[in-house]
Amino acid sequence: MSTGPVPTPEPGAPAPAEAVAPLMRGIDVLRRLTDADGSLSLSELARATGLARSTVDRICATLAHMGCLRLDGRDATLAPPLMAVGNAYLGALRLPALLGPRADRLADELDESVSLAVADGDGIRFIHQATRRRAMSLSFRIGDLLPAERTAPGPLFAQAWDGAAWERWRARRAADPQDRGFPALPPRREAEREPFEERAARAGSAGWALDDQLIEPGLVALSVPVRDAEGEIVCVASVVSHTSRHTADSLHDEMLGRLRTAVAEMEEALRPAPTPDTTATATATATAEPPSAGRDAAGPDAAGRAAAGPDTAWADRAPARPDAAGPAAAEPPSAGPDAVGRAAAKPAAPRPDAAWTATADGAPAGPDAAGPDVAKPAAAGPDAAGPDVAGPDAAWAAAAGRTAAGPDAAGPAAARPAAPRPDAAWAATADRAPAGAEVPAAPSLAAPAAPALDAAWAAEAKQRLGRDFVESLARGLSVLTAFGPGRAELTLTDIAAATGLARATARRALITLEHLGYVTSRGRGFRLTPRVLALGFPPLSRLTLADIATPHIRALSKRLRDSVSLAVLDGDAIRYTARVATSHVMSVRISLGTRFPAFATSMGRVLLADLAPASRAAYLARADLTPLTPGTVTGADRLGPLLDDVRAQGYALVDGELEEGLRSVAVPVRDRAGRAVAAVNVATHSSRRDLAGCVDEVLPALRETAARIEADLHVAGRFARIPTA
Repeated sequence: MSTGPVPTPEPGAPAPAEAVAPLMRGIDVLRRLTDADGSLSLSELARATGLARSTVDRICATLAHMGCLRLDGRDATLAPPLMAVGNAYLGALRLPALLGPRADRLADELDESVSLAVADGDGIRFIHQATRRRAMSLSFRIGDLLPAERTAPGPLFAQAWDGAAWERWRARRAADPQDRGFPALPPRREAEREPFEERAARAGSAGWALDDQLIEPGLVALSVPVRDAEGEIVCVASVVSHTSRHTADSLHDEMLGRLRTAVAEMEEALRPAPTPDTTATATATATAEPPSAGRDAAGPDAAGRAAAGPDTAWADRAPARPDAAGPAAAEPPSAGPDAVGRAAAKPAAPRPDAAWTATADGAPAGPDAAGPDVAKPAAAGPDAAGPDVAGPDAAWAAAAGRTAAGPDAAGPAAARPAAPRPDAAWAATADRAPAGAEVPAAPSLAAPAAPALDAAWAAEAKQRLGRDFVESLARGLSVLTAFGPGRAELTLTDIAAATGLARATARRALITLEHLGYVTSRGRGFRLTPRVLALGFPPLSRLTLADIATPHIRALSKRLRDSVSLAVLDGDAIRYTARVATSHVMSVRISLGTRFPAFATSMGRVLLADLAPASRAAYLARADLTPLTPGTVTGADRLGPLLDDVRAQGYALVDGELEEGLRSVAVPVRDRAGRAVAAVNVATHSSRRDLAGCVDEVLPALRETAARIEADLHVAGRFARIPTA
């Protein structure tokens, strides 16, 4: 499973002559926004990057058009569609899908937080977090980078460091003694109590390591390495606690045995399946088609890439449609020694220098500094097959159709119809799937057609938006999302075919990304590195459903000039979790946290209609259905058939049942498994809209908004837990 030694660029090394300056500048903007917890003003971005304000404006306009950030006045804020980049790395790595559910079970068993981390240069980067919700809880996020010497996993990963790696670590320590280059951590306040070299040596012989309040006072952690079949460390599992619950010694004494048992189960999950019968293998080999031209037939992931099937990044953005093939299905353990891939050790990525990028390739600092490469149509290749393949970059498909003003600009963007409900058998299977795990596609959930953010899309956007669209930045990000489950290692030919880019254009993007540390190469194959998670994933992975929904419901409220709300089912009531009110003299005044009986509200009926038959029957039997107005529908004999109608039509319309004069229409918001986890509604006074207007004017816009929320939720929730309450 080892990927072998990985070349590591020296920090501050000059950029190659063929590097794409606009791509470097765009990535620098994303890194600065990530380090600032996801939001900065455009002026602050210009100061942080050293770029001209006009250049920052063009970069942010491009990213907003792609849906990767939102522009709100003078502020730029990262948006969930950007997580498709990190999802590409995590999907290709496969470790979160294979080991994440086991880490979750261990956290439940121990009632402590559990994390999985991979090596990233002389640091460690989290790829999975199972956090306990307490007053004192772990605040690290997926994608956060920590210095190796201040963590429990660090001494274990240091076993693989050679002399050059140790020298880079010492140089980094000397240049940044307080660890200010690690924004996820508080600055270092005291010298090491024990030399890191000694901790690493002891961890190597013991097979475990402790963090006794090295990150900050009160935090303790115990780590054990997870090894592949070849004995290489692919990640480290850690149990994290607080000194109010454990000392470092008690954590070791009480947890080491159970942690090692869980790690043994994880390692079993990584082992290749038994080799099939020799005769059958020989027959299959003799009759199999040869690899397509331009592919590395001997490469470790050749079989996995050839069978990759529909692009999962595209599936991320399809409303209410889970991935058709999860990582375990797309690339089974028997796919070969590189089925999981070893975390690459690379130093901190050099930031592009503004003075250099302004003159790279002798080009001006404008959006076309990448050179006039002509995009060609997508070539036939492994990712072009299949009726649903929209290309690797349709992760931003929903954003692609939005206006240049950003994803939340008002206007009649094409509404996506409400997805049909999955059947009960599928829903039961999805319901049993652990959080973060892939589930089979619902047989009745068809993804709507959507344009792919590939070379053709980027060229069209460039033609339409002119110099405000940095085409080479869009192309470079499309290269990153070409990877995924079954596509852990790709050749230049693979990437050009998947993105529709000319080989020369794809090659320059890869040269740039490799220089910056986001891609590594071995022979003719390319892989993503953990550093890809530094592009927005940490702040975005901590979004709640209310955070995701608020920009969309704000845009709908502005468009309709009515109040828009998001609510979840809380027992037998609904509870408001996000809301945008209007400024009419007579308007609906409801505060966040307000609860109403579910049966008398439009959002409540949408959520009750989605319950399993047994759960709905139990609700109708126990709920207090006391009428709130003369028009309130009560009684299980009347409410039951009404909920059947709501379920069939996909929306609920309530007129004067919660309060006389109040009229509202609601639709569900579904997660990746197709479950209605929330509802969104538009509420108005009956004098403003009649019932026909609610259905003909409000409902299409409301469904469109729900589809946008779902699209963001599906991308954000692929590997991160998104709280809905």
